[in-house]
Formats: sequence, structure tokens, C-alpha cells
Amino acid sequence: MDYVTMGNSGLRVSRACLGTLNFGTRTGLAASDESEAGRIIDAFLDSGGTFVDTADLYHGGETEEIVGRALRGRREAVVLATKGAMPVGSEGRGLSRRHLTRALEASLRRLGTDYIDLYQCHQWDPGTPIEETMATLDGFVRAGKVRYLGCSNFSATQIVESQWAAARAGGTPFVSLQPQYSLLMRVIEEEILPACERHGLGAVVYGTLGGGVLSGRYRRDAAPDPDSRMGRLMSMSMPGGRRWAESLLTERNLDIADQVAEVAAQVGASPAEVALSWVSGRPGVTSVLVGPRSVDQLRANLAAFDLALPEEATARLEEISRPAQGPRDGSFFHLTPARSVAMRG
Repeated sequence: MDYVTMGNSGLRVSRACLGTLNFGTRTGLAASDESEAGRIIDAFLDSGGTFVDTADLYHGGETEEIVGRALRGRREAVVLATKGAMPVGSEGRGLSRRHLTRALEASLRRLGTDYIDLYQCHQWDPGTPIEETMATLDGFVRAGKVRYLGCSNFSATQIVESQWAAARAGGTPFVSLQPQYSLLMRVIEEEILPACERHGLGAVVYGTLGGGVLSGRYRRDAAPDPDSRMGRLMSMSMPGGRRWAESLLTERNLDIADQVAEVAAQVGASPAEVALSWVSGRPGVTSVLVGPRSVDQLRANLAAFDLALPEEATARLEEISRPAQGPRDGSFFHLTPARSVAMRG
């Protein structure tokens, strides 16, 4: 496992970051119960991984509870990241001083720790002045409850405004951004990654397998497996989830997945390994989130970090995935509907 420094800071993290979105069964959207989640965390740490990411939103707080119990006795060996801003249970939402203070205290309680290594704003809050948000976060750092600050799903402009607000107040700036990035979603290359480099943020990218599309799990001639993430989202009444699934199951994206599969066959790797290897080698990427639902999936994902793609394979992937017009911030939360492929079933 390789280790890198996060943005303009001294925080060292593993190149692979264990994402925990699939840990928990409370909402019915994931398949990893606490026992399996514990085995995944053990295997990740045994492989040399040190960076674990979660959020208060995941499964209504259940995921943080699972992660906290799994890390008992090993807390000091882990760079633990979580996120706030989204509603959990009866709580409100946003980046106000009131909500963030309550959210942080709840996360600390669920995780069973007295500090968070990297505390991240889950998304931008247009209803709260950024000066209030950055001052609140700086207070967390000064109180010793948070070590470093980050954000998720921010646009380039929002990153700049946040860093300026911190600088004006002499406070703590962000050192990381968590954006969506894959062969299917490359819009962050235009403005967001350059803004991160200019303003001292490392990029911890998520969605690198395009919801499973790049792993070859979905086909034009068949409906998604009902047990797959796409299948569950397509069957739900939640508009945001269904739109996200539809935005990924397009002709363009399935064409790219076909090309990834061909490259994988040529280099003797799986399509998922090829997609992850491509992302991990991109300029500006600090760490790559992997979100396994089993130990076998984790090991398959980690193999990608040892895969060196030939130059011709990288060039081919670069060409076939040139960005199409898409959401300017590259985030999950602002995806717009796209024409999806008609599935049979």
C-alpha cells in the first residue's frame, strides 16, 4: 500500500480509502451486515490501509456505529473521516453552526471516539453564510474534536469561497475535497481539480466504478439484477436515486464499459481493476474510495492499486471517455436526468 500527503497538510493517508456506504442494513440499500463489515475493515487494515471514510447520513447513523465498534482498540492506527450536513433522523440539515455542532457531537458518540481526523461538509449549503460554516469548523479544530477539515461535492467556486472565508478569519482551511470521478464522469478535470491544486486540497474521489457500470455488471439486453444497487434504486419511489441510476445506464456509458472490458481482457485484469487503476493514476487524485460489500470485493478492488496500465491502454481509455456535457460540479447530489437505455425485463 502506498501512502500520500493530503493536500496542503501533513496528514498522511493510504492511496486506497475504505468507503463504508455499504455497511448497514437499516435502509435496505446495502448487503453488508455488521459481521461482514467488520471482516472487511479487518482485511483493509491488514492490507496496510489506514484511511476509512463514513458519514452520519449513511443508514441513518448505523454505519458510523458499525465503524466505531469495528475500530475499538485500533483507533489510533486509522485516519477516520466522516461527514456532516445531511439530515439524520429528526435532525435538520445544512452547514449552520447549530446543525454542525449537533451533527459532530452525534457522530463522535456513534463512532465511540473523542476526535475525528477529517471532518467534511457533505455538500454546500446555500442557506448559510460560508463565513459562519468555516468559523464553526475552526472552532471544532481549536477544541480538539477535529484534526483536519474537508468538503464533499463542492464546485470550484465554492472551494475558493470557503478557503477565502477561512483565510479572512485566520481560521482553518479545507485540506480535502471528495468529488465523483470516473471514466464516466470526468467534469472535475476542467475546473475543480485545478481549484483543488491551487488552494491546497487533496482529492479523495468516489464513484470510480460508475455505480457498477464499469465493472461490467449491467447490459443493454437485460434489466438490472433486483439485488444490485441499480436494481434497488430503479425499483424505489425515491426520485433522486432513480434519476441517478438512469443517468448512468446510458448508451455512452455502456459503450465505455464495453471498451473497458476489452482493455481488461488485453491486460489480463478485471474491468473493475482497469477502471480503478485509471482513476488512481490521474493527476490531482490523492486517494481513491473503494466501497466493497464483501471481503472478496475488497481484495479485488485493492488489486487495482498494483496494476500498471500500458500507455496504449491509458490512451485508449482517455480517448473513449472524453467528457460529454454534464453537471458542472461532478456531484451525486446535482445529477440531472439523462436518456437511459431501454432495459428488457
